[in-house]
Amino acid sequence: MPATTDRYEIAVARYFEAWNAREPETPALAVTTAWTPFGGCTDPMADVRGFEGIVAVVAAAQARFPGFVFRLTGSVDGHHDTARFSWELVSEADGSAPVAGSDVITLDGDGRIVSVLGFLDRVPAGA
Repeated sequence: MPATTDRYEIAVARYFEAWNAREPETPALAVTTAWTPFGGCTDPMADVRGFEGIVAVVAAAQARFPGFVFRLTGSVDGHHDTARFSWELVSEADGSAPVAGSDVITLDGDGRIVSVLGFLDRVPAGA
């Protein structure tokens, strides 16, 4: 069982590396490491497929919330090719976390993300 758990944790760690990548080239590299070429990301704010679409969603989130990072809350739970986890968007300046959500990911046989289904659990008023 530990090898299976590691698979999910590695996939989620790569997911967060993509969302938190700051240097100009690193989001694209992190996305191509975490997702399959035709992978997707669907949440209340976006529905995209492919590396380019996912990189654009990551860039939009970073632009909207400068100085914030995504952080795992709790543990990663998975079975078969599916894992779920919760996260917060945390201010590096004051530690506040105005946005939180839960995601369900599907993995391919190599542990790369095929799809993300995201849900927003906490969103600031007016956002």
